[in-house]
Amino acid sequence: MNSATREAYGAALKELGRTNPDVVALDADLAGSTKSAMFGNAYPERFFDMGIAEADMIGTAAGLATCGKVPFASSFSVFVTGRAFEQIRNSVCNAYLNVKVVGSHAGPSCGEDGSSHQAVEDIAIMRSLPHMTVVVPADDVEAYAATLALAEHDGPAYLRVARLASPTIHDADNFEFTLGKGEVLREGGDVTVVACGMMVPRALEAADKLAEEGIAAQVVNMSTIKPIDADLLVACAQKTGKVITIEEGSIVGGLGTAVAEVLCERCPVPVRRIGLPDVFGTSGPGAALLDHFRLNAAHIIEVAHELCS
Repeated sequence: MNSATREAYGAALKELGRTNPDVVALDADLAGSTKSAMFGNAYPERFFDMGIAEADMIGTAAGLATCGKVPFASSFSVFVTGRAFEQIRNSVCNAYLNVKVVGSHAGPSCGEDGSSHQAVEDIAIMRSLPHMTVVVPADDVEAYAATLALAEHDGPAYLRVARLASPTIHDADNFEFTLGKGEVLREGGDVTVVACGMMVPRALEAADKLAEEGIAAQVVNMSTIKPIDADLLVACAQKTGKVITIEEGSIVGGLGTAVAEVLCERCPVPVRRIGLPDVFGTSGPGAALLDHFRLNAAHIIEVAHELCS
């Protein structure tokens, strides 16, 4: 089954509205796209459309948090992390307020909206902020569970969800999400592939094909990028001696950087980062753009061969 993580976010937010009267939702004139409209339609008295004013939205969310509310503030990733950076930094993180910032339509899979709308630097921006938790779920099941978990987490958080539908890899009936913990989806002893978001299904696809070629790839879903599961990364590096990271964003400051920071200090091994190579996105169909930027199984396989040779 293919489903977009933004759809799961909207459904989970609506469920939170039913179970937690303190949850409120804010949006910046994009509720239909971010799917926060699901909450707004069910609980209009707790939904605030702030218009095209992300900074005002975050400031308002911070104020609501001081009153004991649990605000989820949604917009396109590029706008909520860019236009509202100062408010997120000073009003939310510096004050350690319980605001959940949700960025949708991130990365080149955003598609035809083009480079102006495709956030490639949002992970780097958000993980640089003290006190900020950063989560990039791999599929709709994890996005739903992560939204519920963030409502229980006390403190600032950034949830990155995607516009494009992607394969469901988790069983909703048996899945448990824990903030700050990575997840080994495939065991292997030759190379470790650490992925997040829409790249996780592609990592699994690569592992299947590598297995046919005699290379056993371990696949890790690192959905919590901050705080990152350093102990798991070290264990994987010790086991395989080689690590590949893949993310739908810039390799500058994102998942690959976070992984390299841990391993260069605690377990130095060869690390190869796959992502956008310090470039902006471009316009085109989302799936085609992922291939254009070589964010696919074929590139993972190519890099794995280089490392394992």
